[in-house]
Amino acid sequence: MARPATGGEHIEEARRAMATAKTADELRAAQAVLLPLELGLSLADTGRAIGRSVTATCRLRREFCAIAAKERLPGRRKRDLRNRAHLTFEEEANMLNKVLKDAPRGGVIVIPTLHATFEQHMGHKVDLSTLYRILARHGWRKLAPDTAHPQGDPAAREDWKKNSPMRWHKP
Repeated sequence: MARPATGGEHIEEARRAMATAKTADELRAAQAVLLPLELGLSLADTGRAIGRSVTATCRLRREFCAIAAKERLPGRRKRDLRNRAHLTFEEEANMLNKVLKDAPRGGVIVIPTLHATFEQHMGHKVDLSTLYRILARHGWRKLAPDTAHPQGDPAAREDWKKNSPMRWHKP
């Protein structure tokens, strides 16, 4: 025998949501709560009635009940974040302002030093691709490579360069 449907404490909220639904998704979420409670339908029958799978119907019920109980804010995330984002757009802008104090004057950003500073500010490891996407999102396009490898030897580099005269002879 299947478990009895839960969410009876949110039945009035579901009725109001069903009456005031502006989108099909809002209507389906309210129906996913009401149909099992008022008509005694199973999740499979409720899913067939609203045009969703059993898993999607169960998720709709849980999300509706969590929002009705004020355990969760409506929408995809608790905060106003993009998918998988660690910071909001404004928080990113504030952090870039702190990290890139001198960059607007020269207009050039050296990525390796910025990457280390950014990771230190975030408190955890950040991929380079993430840093490039953040910079692109905030309008930074002028990027410059680092001048030399940090473990390189400047004397050996000078010795390696060609020291031939700058004139050519025709054969």
